[in-house]
Order: sequence, then structure tokens, then C-alpha cells
Amino acid sequence: MWDDALASYDFGPGHPLAPIRVQLAMHLVTELGLLDGDNVTVIEPDTVDDDLLATVHDVDYIAAVRRSSADPTVHELHRGLGTDDVPTFRGMHEASRAVCGATLAAARSVFDGRALHAVNLAGGLHHAMPGAASGFCVYNDIAVAIRWLLDHGVDRIAYVDVDVHHGDGVQAVFWNEPRVLTVSVHESGRALFPGTGFPMEVGGPDAVGSAVNVALPPGTGDEGWLRAFHGVVPSLIESFRPDVVVSQQGCDTHADDPLAHLMLTVDGQRLSYAALHEIAHQYAGGRWIATGGGGYSWIDVVPRAWSHLVGEIVGAPVPPETPLPETWRSFVTDRLQVPTPSLMTDGAQPRVRLWEHGYDPADPIDAAVLRTRDAVYPWHGLTADPYHGF
Repeated sequence: MWDDALASYDFGPGHPLAPIRVQLAMHLVTELGLLDGDNVTVIEPDTVDDDLLATVHDVDYIAAVRRSSADPTVHELHRGLGTDDVPTFRGMHEASRAVCGATLAAARSVFDGRALHAVNLAGGLHHAMPGAASGFCVYNDIAVAIRWLLDHGVDRIAYVDVDVHHGDGVQAVFWNEPRVLTVSVHESGRALFPGTGFPMEVGGPDAVGSAVNVALPPGTGDEGWLRAFHGVVPSLIESFRPDVVVSQQGCDTHADDPLAHLMLTVDGQRLSYAALHEIAHQYAGGRWIATGGGGYSWIDVVPRAWSHLVGEIVGAPVPPETPLPETWRSFVTDRLQVPTPSLMTDGAQPRVRLWEHGYDPADPIDAAVLRTRDAVYPWHGLTADPYHGF
């Protein structure tokens, strides 16, 4: 999903969520030839009206966004509009609505059977709440797309969020919805915004066990993150048996990201994309809708990480030793006057340590995974003890 209009979601100079990070990613995706396959189609965002936004967001909040969009001097701080995280800008309503339209187009293409996988790198605004903006997010494009799928008869949707920040907005929207399983693997809220996403957040009274949170300690690297992911996500999705997988692919888990404290490499992130791809095929008939998300190392990380994601989605994984095209490197150097990486790898070779080989409750990562399994596995008929749960 792409249209140049998606770059209008722009909070202005100095804001971390700069549109150039997605533009550079799309440019690299193009230069790598990932859009050239006969099985790949690039489509524009669908139209989203206020009625569709209102399936997720409060009508009064949509009106407030419209007011700030028409006059950016109008700040409604109680709705998160005009803060340092979400400064107002002219055209904010239209730009945010376009992001929702792109993720909706992705959802519709998979729902209609026109595509098996679909991705909107400009999407992933997972912090937006029904009645307030939060964490760089105005409208929650993911929740709008999931709600549309539910309203059109999809029975079960698994949402997997691998952003470094907890996917609190999507969790909040579907807190009491048993048809949606929300799984978030993130840095602990004790160390990072939004300060939520703890294992005991398990869903509302009609959907206990539908919210799953793996809160990892700062400093977690490739092997620890992958161990945590594989220790929770596949078995829950196998049990839930969704009709479709929706994922938020924030790449701010990288060691170079300036806003967080995890230590993944592009190589570890690439393995997570392959794992999600396999999960979609194993448990959801291959139906996979992916979005972008966070990622604030605009040049060294975001373009490479999301090019690996697109390669996985279009069935043409990019070998890690692939050199970055000179056309892309020259474009970045000429435009931004900064050096670029030379390869699609950070040189790491992460090893996945599976749970059935043993675990250490004293290890902070193993302990985090055990807390999550203890909190939610019984609600899915699974045994939390890793020696008996696989």
C-alpha cells in the first residue's frame, strides 16, 4: 500500500516520526526490485469516512481532530492534541485518515482474496485510543482495519505487535472482544512509554486471556527476544486458530534506536519476520496483514528492516549479505549528507534457543516469559510449564 500522500502525516521538523523514514524504506524496497514481481501489486489507500473512524473512535474526538486540523493553534490537551508527542498540524485529520485508508486497503485485499499478504509501512499507529491521541498516533489504523474485518464476518483475528512499545491502543479497543487475540512483545513498561503491557493485563470479563503481554527487560538482544517470542506466540496462535494474522512491525527494537533500550539487530528482526510469515501459513491459511510502526533510526535501520519485511511478504526474502544498491546510497548521501550502511545485515547470526531444551527461572528473560505463560496459558487450555506445553 503506498501513495505519496501518506507522507503528509508529518508532525514537523525535529519530530521523531518523520515521514522520510517511510519514504526511504519505500525507495529501498523499490531499488531492491521487491515490487517488480508478477505477484506484487501496489495500490492506493481506500477512502475512510468519519462513520468508519467512529467504529473505533469517539465522535467527539474525531470532531476535535478536525478542529485542530483546520486550525493547528487549537490544542485539546485532554485529548492528547497539541502535546510534544502529538503536535497539531494543518491537514492532520486528512493525513491520519489516509493512513487508516491504507491499512484498510490492506485488510480488504486479503479479505477479498485478491492478496494473501499485504503491508502498509506507513501504518501501525497502535497507541491511538478511542478518545485521545497518544504516542505519535492520531487515529488507530490497525483497530479500524480489525473492526472492519470483524464487521464483515471474520470470526477470529490474531494481532501480533513486535514494536518496542506496548501496543496499548489496540489492546484497549479490543480489551473485551473474545474474537481478537492481542499479543504484544515489548520492552517493559517499567522502563518505557506507555508504562503498560504487564503480564496480568489479560483482557476484559468477556475475553479473559485474549490480551497477552510479554514485557522484556531493557538490554534484551536478538537471542533473548527470539526466545521470548517463540516461547509464547506460536503456541497461543495455534490454540486460537485465527482466520487472519494482523501484525505491527515497529523496528525500534534495534540497538541503534534512540528512543528505547532493546538491543536487536536487523538480522534478529529479519528472523522475526520469517517467523510471523510461517505462523500465518501454519495457522491462518497464509492470510497476513502487516503494518509499519515505530523506528527512529531513519537511515541505518528502518529502510533495511522494512525491506526485509517486504521481501518476506512478497516471497522474495533478501539475503542478509546483499549490498545496498548504490542508487539508494547515493540518493541518501546527496539528500541528507550522511553515510549509509553498505549491507542488508548487521553481521549478526542469532541462534534461537527453544524452550523445550530447558529454562532458567532466575534468568530475567525466562522469568518474563514464565509470567506471561502463567497469566494466559490456562485460559487457552495450555500448560504453562514449558516441558509440557509443547
